[in-house]
Amino acid sequence: MKSWRGLTVTIVLLFVFCPWVFSRPVPAAWQPVPMKRPPAGTNSVRWHTVAVSPNPDLPKIHFNNKLNPVWWFGNIDDPKPPTWYRPDSKHRIFLWHLRNPFHNFDFYVIGVADKRFFRSGKYPEQNSNPHGGWDFEVARRKLAVLPFLSYRRDWFNFYFGWRDRGNFGIKLNFSKPADKNPLSEP
Repeated sequence: MKSWRGLTVTIVLLFVFCPWVFSRPVPAAWQPVPMKRPPAGTNSVRWHTVAVSPNPDLPKIHFNNKLNPVWWFGNIDDPKPPTWYRPDSKHRIFLWHLRNPFHNFDFYVIGVADKRFFRSGKYPEQNSNPHGGWDFEVARRKLAVLPFLSYRRDWFNFYFGWRDRGNFGIKLNFSKPADKNPLSEP
């Protein structure tokens, strides 16, 4: 008899408290509230995605090229120096190759400049926030996620990652702050 009494008390308690425990809120109370967007013309920029296509004039790059360490040191985009680069130097071509020795490696071996990819962020068309400060972008090529982080101020410029054209780059520059008052004496 005692076991029936316990079972009866349990069933009665479930019927009494069950509506409060398993009750649903009023639908209007739990409806999601739409996120308010900042008004147009303000300084806040929305995260968006752009598709980046390779340069149509790019010569054909074969997979065998990407495996060749000698090819990594070349510059397939500009193999010969332009006319403005050191026009009077007799070592002009040699110095041109020293100017950016890992161009093919940065753009086409670890970079995705020869492939179509998507870049997402607040300023995906640029390499940094045009207003200064921090900027973060992400490039996606199939399963590869390629991050880009930058920080820019008047006297400091830093970035690390895959840039707006799909090439990998690292930069760390310090410069003297610009003089705010042109009439001040040195």
